Amino acid sequence: MSGNHESEVRNPLILGNKTYHQMTEDICRPIEGKANKYWWVSFVIAFTTMIWGITCLSYTIGTGIGSWGANKTVGWAWDITNFVWWIGIGHAGTLISAILLLFRQRWRMSINRSAEAMTIFAVICAGLFPLFHTGRPWLDYWMLPLPNQFGSLWVNFNSPLLWDVFAISTYFSVSLVFWYLGLLPDLATVRDRCVNPTKRFIYGLLSFGWKGTARDWHRFEEVSLVLAGLSTPLVLSVHTIVSFDFATSIVPGWHTTIFRLISLRERFSPDLQWY
Repeated sequence: MSGNHESEVRNPLILGNKTYHQMTEDICRPIEGKANKYWWVSFVIAFTTMIWGITCLSYTIGTGIGSWGANKTVGWAWDITNFVWWIGIGHAGTLISAILLLFRQRWRMSINRSAEAMTIFAVICAGLFPLFHTGRPWLDYWMLPLPNQFGSLWVNFNSPLLWDVFAISTYFSVSLVFWYLGLLPDLATVRDRCVNPTKRFIYGLLSFGWKGTARDWHRFEEVSLVLAGLSTPLVLSVHTIVSFDFATSIVPGWHTTIFRLISLRERFSPDLQWY
């Protein structure tokens, strides 16, 4: 008989009348077991796609961002379009997980890990396109307010492009911590089940000494609520600053309400003048 008490008003969140031990076994089985052929097929496909992506980015660096369609008459090319798209995807995951946590929705546990991981990978993808859009990604560290050998030369703090750097990096950092915090109890569970001393040591470091005591869970809840409260306004700030990038720009087509349409018309009608 299961030790869980389910509400009589709604259907149980986990079917099959499973105990906590059975749920732990189901969760840890993919980690502790060997990878099957489907995992290796997925890995090969993902690795091949990554190599193809690195090859395309290398070609872009060597040839120029004109290979993405960016030229004097086209403002929104492949890179900027993808940047905005990935930013939108990146906002969804952490925002959904944070709001569900703030409203104490228990069914959040079924989607929070995948939603938060989606945010992290989406923000990484989004950050790549502006970096390569500069044309010289090896000089992108100039966008950071770092002391340099040129004296009192600093970035323009009035530029929304610089606000983008701070907003996206802050949102990524908070989302990463929010995602990793939820992993601590699971990492500790795998640590306690490990037989190999090396794996046990690695999972022990990753779990930050989690013991599952009442104090640990109390601090876990407090930090989770703080991070959820930070993530929600950060989503609004990032999207607002991305909008400022286009609203305050002097690039034709960026500061209008029909971005892509103007870019396409200018691309196919380069002699057309816009005022």
